Amino acid sequence: MIDLHSHILPGIDDGAPDLAASLAMAEQSVSVGVTHMVCTPHIHQGYFDNDPTSITQAYQALVAHLAQAKCPLKLSFAAELRITPDIMLWQKTGQIPFIGRWEGKDVMLLELPHSHIPPGTDNLLRWLLKNGIQPVIAHPERNREIIANPLCIHKLKRLGCLFQVTAGSFIGRFSDKVNETARLFLEKDVITYVASDMHSINRRPNDMSRAYMEVAALSGKDRAQRLFKTTPWLISQGNQWQ
Repeated sequence: MIDLHSHILPGIDDGAPDLAASLAMAEQSVSVGVTHMVCTPHIHQGYFDNDPTSITQAYQALVAHLAQAKCPLKLSFAAELRITPDIMLWQKTGQIPFIGRWEGKDVMLLELPHSHIPPGTDNLLRWLLKNGIQPVIAHPERNREIIANPLCIHKLKRLGCLFQVTAGSFIGRFSDKVNETARLFLEKDVITYVASDMHSINRRPNDMSRAYMEVAALSGKDRAQRLFKTTPWLISQGNQWQ
């Protein structure tokens, strides 16, 4: 499986605190069938002020550590960007790492607040698409405004968004409402792909294997294959894997 969302890089956000934790996360991911993983630390102003330099340094340290430990997990890196108008400036100055490409556009992993969809989101999404960037909304099933009104995801879809649902949402890692919303999005076929969003081996481990089996049971193996393997690979096949 190809995992396009993880917080495995050491010491730069709320994921792995150090290289030992990163290695444990990598080994756990391999054990559940993940072969390739995009490292996507937060870029969240005032909380995790990462940039390509800090991300690259953590990435290179982890690649070397995994090679020394003979862990076979292949890595590339990008970021999960909390929505902010400054994204437009960051794009113009080349400060955004992308998770891959989709239909000729660079793919950005974009995080909404967990509480709501901020005013002006539609304007930013239009600007991104106009400027050759494909936004992927991370874990929409965990946004409380969307949970309260799941149909509002169709407005985001009409604007041109893709959607990544968290593997743990299908297996009860979060609330019953999150699980119900993820299942509804699966039923309505609005999910582009599933990713782990793993943060640790205990509290937020890699749930890709269990979620794959759940999605296959709910919607068939062909759709599970598309959401966990085919589409993530198409997005990331041009990445430089190490």
